[in-house]
Amino acid sequence: MRKIIHVDMDAFYASIEQRDNPQYRGKPLAVGFAFERGVVAAASYEARKYGVRSAMPSKTAMQKCPQLIFVPARFDVYRDVSLQIRKIFLAFTDLVEPLSLDEAYLDVTENRFGISSATIIAREIKRRILKATGLTASAGVSVNKFLAKIASDYDKPDGLYVIPPEDAEAFVETLKIEQFWGVGRVTAEKMHNLGIRTGSDLKQFGEDELVRLFGKMGHTYYQNARGVDDRPVEPNRERKSIGAENTFMVDTDDRAELTAFLREIAEDVWQRLSKHGLFGRTVTLKVKYADFEEISRRRTADEPVRTFEVLWKIARELLAIVDTSRKKIRLVGLTASNFREAMPGGRQRTLGFEDVDGEGNT
Repeated sequence: MRKIIHVDMDAFYASIEQRDNPQYRGKPLAVGFAFERGVVAAASYEARKYGVRSAMPSKTAMQKCPQLIFVPARFDVYRDVSLQIRKIFLAFTDLVEPLSLDEAYLDVTENRFGISSATIIAREIKRRILKATGLTASAGVSVNKFLAKIASDYDKPDGLYVIPPEDAEAFVETLKIEQFWGVGRVTAEKMHNLGIRTGSDLKQFGEDELVRLFGKMGHTYYQNARGVDDRPVEPNRERKSIGAENTFMVDTDDRAELTAFLREIAEDVWQRLSKHGLFGRTVTLKVKYADFEEISRRRTADEPVRTFEVLWKIARELLAIVDTSRKKIRLVGLTASNFREAMPGGRQRTLGFEDVDGEGNT
């Protein structure tokens, strides 16, 4: 039986800005730009009380919170702090799987100190992070990655929550479907339309039926509804792209509707890129027609795509060259790849990352 910890920093980017700038402390703050087509990369807890969240259009965020303070992202600083935190993880185990700059899985079944309690390790990691960086982290402890990740979000901020194996299945039954790994806004809406609102509801569906409804993620939903997740912690996981997609409840050829769906997807992709501190040169649009014919349109820019405005412009232009006159569309997806990471002093470093977006896509 594994002992897995998921550590998630609390409002990481925003908390660093508040730490480094005392005038921002206790105030609603967003990392990003207050442009007409800007998108929030991260929001402080004070801003979240007003409904401001990451991936939200800046215009909407300012409507919800007129006193919102916008600050530009400093990815070089965030990355340096992330490396500090990574060293703390590696002091306990080599089995560390970073998910982004601000979160990671640790397998502490066997650890350098021979500590039998994962809870004790998680508490010590939190203490060391606070001492080294002045920032708080939340940790979840359980027997697999799915449960540990849910647990880390259960008592934020500065939380520590444990899901013991004997309580796992009953615990999952009580969860809202939005708390499941791989269930984003689009999938949650589809599940709600099917009467699935909790883990208990999801558990009533057979595996074959879930695969028919949700593709390959159906296997994962079936297992997770029972508290099962066999994925190992992978310290050397190679990632090559970050993307998201939307399978529509009803096939459509309406351009306005497709554009609206694509906007939501682009916002999700930009939020994930921001979380990783990555810039991709290649943007790919994926389209699946009602008869399951699949096409893709791709564009590689001369320079990394550094703003949401540019990403959205490319996405719209790619959609414009997709033929909708012959048949309707059932799925649209958007992916960024060919990554470069911002480095101090304006230098660039090519990376290879792949992120499964949680909607069952890469």
